[in-house]
Amino acid sequence: QVQLVESGGGLVQAGGSLRLSCAASGITFSINFMAWYRQAPGKQRELVAGLNSGGNTNYADSVKGRFTISRDNAKNTVYLQMNSLKPEDTAVYYCYVVSRYPYWGQGTQVTVSS
Repeated sequence: QVQLVESGGGLVQAGGSLRLSCAASGITFSINFMAWYRQAPGKQRELVAGLNSGGNTNYADSVKGRFTISRDNAKNTVYLQMNSLKPEDTAVYYCYVVSRYPYWGQGTQVTVSS
């Protein structure tokens, strides 16, 4: 059974940092793509950062220069380092992994206070 276990969310003041982690287990095929999405209240889910098996990354314009996505292949874990957080970064953050099939994490709340 595939599981994506997210951690690292919480409440932080504007300008602070958080590091999200997502550990994937039960995936038997190679992971081709790992990403973080977010969804704020009343808004559509959006891609925050993505990382493919070739090491190529892409970021939403709103987080470029502040967020960094990385992965530990040995642990099947993807990270999102978030620096210089802003109140508009407040959302539920979801881990997304594509192997033979796509998988979503359960989401972790990130709240940035002004």
